Amino acid sequence: MTRYIVLGRFQPFHKGHQFLINSALELCRQSDDELVIAIGSAAKGWESDNPWTYEERKSMIESWLNSTQIQGEIVGIEDINDPPNWVAHATKFHGVGVLVTSDKDTYELYQQSGFETHLIDLSNRDNLEGWRVRQTALMLSTVYDDDAVASVLSSSIPEIVVKWLIDNDAIYRLSTMVSGVSVG
Repeated sequence: MTRYIVLGRFQPFHKGHQFLINSALELCRQSDDELVIAIGSAAKGWESDNPWTYEERKSMIESWLNSTQIQGEIVGIEDINDPPNWVAHATKFHGVGVLVTSDKDTYELYQQSGFETHLIDLSNRDNLEGWRVRQTALMLSTVYDDDAVASVLSSSIPEIVVKWLIDNDAIYRLSTMVSGVSVG
């Protein structure tokens, strides 16, 4: 059995993450291979760079997994802001296996620690960078037209996750985070 690990902040879960997870699944060779989705910055949330909490991100991913009938374990990893010790720290949560990533720095960090890694080249990385997806969501956070929001966001976020974001008011509260207004 091999554990295939996909690590990210998933702020929010978008089509680049979907591609990465599907790439990890293609590497699975045996029926008992496992997919582990490791959510970094697990203690972060409700701030402009990390607007969604671990539980919210986990719920987004679960909604996508359920819609695709993909089985995977989801774990959270808190930041330690110590790159030389990150892999040892993260391994306590995601276990030993094969890291599947599209991030060159993460790839090199895991490689230097002796971890087996697969670097995946994303075809649309420029448009699917997390900060771009968050900025688009932020711009739409004051457009109270669910259909319009879904139409725009579905180009970068799987439709089931867009639905989750709308149904849980997770898009519309973004405008209050940037303005400094606290949301209770």
